[in-house]
Amino acid sequence: MNKKRFRLLVFLMSLSLVGIIIVQLYWINTSLKKSEEEFKLHVQQIIGNVADAIDNKELVSFYQQYNKIKDSIGKEPETNTLKEFFFLERNRKTNETIIYTSSLVAENYGINGSFFDKNADTINVGSLVSNRKTEIYAGTSIDNPSIEMTRKPDVTIEKSGSLSSLDKVNFQLFFKDIVSQRAIQDRIGKQELEKYLKDELDKYQIKTPFEFGIYSNGLATKIRSDKFKYDKRSTYGIPIFQDNEGMSQYQLLVTFPQKSKFFFSSILGITMLSLLFTLIIVLTYSSALNQLIKQKQISEIKTDFINNMTHEFKTPIATINLALDAIKNPKIIEDKDKVQRYLQMIKEENKRMHAQVENVLRISKLEKNELDISKEPVDVLKIIEDAIEHISLIIEDREGQIKTHFEATRTTILLNDVHFTNVLVNVLDNAVKYSVGAPIIDVFTENIKDFIIIKIQDQGSGMSKVAQKRVFEKFYREHTGDLHNVKGHGLGLSYVKQIVEDHNGQIFVESEKGKGSTFILKMPLIN
Repeated sequence: MNKKRFRLLVFLMSLSLVGIIIVQLYWINTSLKKSEEEFKLHVQQIIGNVADAIDNKELVSFYQQYNKIKDSIGKEPETNTLKEFFFLERNRKTNETIIYTSSLVAENYGINGSFFDKNADTINVGSLVSNRKTEIYAGTSIDNPSIEMTRKPDVTIEKSGSLSSLDKVNFQLFFKDIVSQRAIQDRIGKQELEKYLKDELDKYQIKTPFEFGIYSNGLATKIRSDKFKYDKRSTYGIPIFQDNEGMSQYQLLVTFPQKSKFFFSSILGITMLSLLFTLIIVLTYSSALNQLIKQKQISEIKTDFINNMTHEFKTPIATINLALDAIKNPKIIEDKDKVQRYLQMIKEENKRMHAQVENVLRISKLEKNELDISKEPVDVLKIIEDAIEHISLIIEDREGQIKTHFEATRTTILLNDVHFTNVLVNVLDNAVKYSVGAPIIDVFTENIKDFIIIKIQDQGSGMSKVAQKRVFEKFYREHTGDLHNVKGHGLGLSYVKQIVEDHNGQIFVESEKGKGSTFILKMPLIN
């Protein structure tokens, strides 16, 4: 995959993920706003119902009081006909004349507002009654009803009753005038109001704490809950106890201190699921992107590895071919010393290629846990000295030197001598490879608690911070301009790390570009 396509793919995936997150946040925000609107509508309906219930309760209470007073008087009321209507109808089939009469009568029991409130003595209290009569005259038609009405009708039907709607309106008029004179605490109690509100809130499934209060012309009254505090964002109000002109000096206010928590709790379940799935998508995307980047890096590293391996094998193969061609020369084949020299060259180059293959196979076996590493107590100083001996000829050939500083007094650890020797040889060989001039290498040992610390320090080219983090990765090699200026295939230090960890040890690197590197091995001692 080329870089442009890879970047485009990453951009589109990132854009899609950001889009999904934005859509989820927009949905959550919209749901919260919708919940708030629904909550506002419900609360307005609730306090409206409470206001109506308070008014009706006061009206019923007043009406009961009025009936009680009316019954206690024990006399017939004074009546006054306010209006009277009549209608005459002639039925030609039955030869009957029917007269319908309806009268509106005011009943006065002598009750005025002072029975209910001393400040309302000018208000007269009474009721309206409807009297209805049907008269049927048989036989000769009645041409002049005013004369014939003196005649006794053949059938008379009379009905009487209150005018429910009109009477109720009339009653409410003087009722509101009377109760408007009362103090607010005489009209509604705190506990009673709280019960009305709680019952209505329960009906609408609003399970959140609330506080309430009644204000008179903007000032607080005694009818309020202990913790009521006006907050413009979470307080809802409605006028109560309106007079006959529709005006009111009182306002019922209800506030919800935990309103935001209630909104969020209403969509908590679906929001948590949404966030969970979004998190899964983010983690999956991150993992996929990380794997994609790693695969791209591995692809590049493997290409580099193949190029290096080709370079590593090209020289020995060319050397072997030249040596074989030389041996086939009649002049050379007679010279035993030269033949022996060329055969030794072939053997060394073959051994070199074999070592490269073994290194690759060793890593493969380590990954599959197929490498059998048996351990036994060994003096690690002896292993260090053997490893130094392995590279001493290379150091001498490059006119370098290696110094030892053994300060550790306890040096016995549980290890496999072959593999641990390879570990030290790899680290020492790495120090030689990355030394620009004559290699100067120092080897230190010291004891810290129940561990032996082995430090291998060079004065080579050093490495960057990025390289220090990745130097133990398989196939990783830091580029230094020329791809093959330092031979190797990036497997040595990966092998080193795996062997050290298999010995329950740790390996670190400290380095600074241009000032060399120090590899530190921390190995547990045998008590």
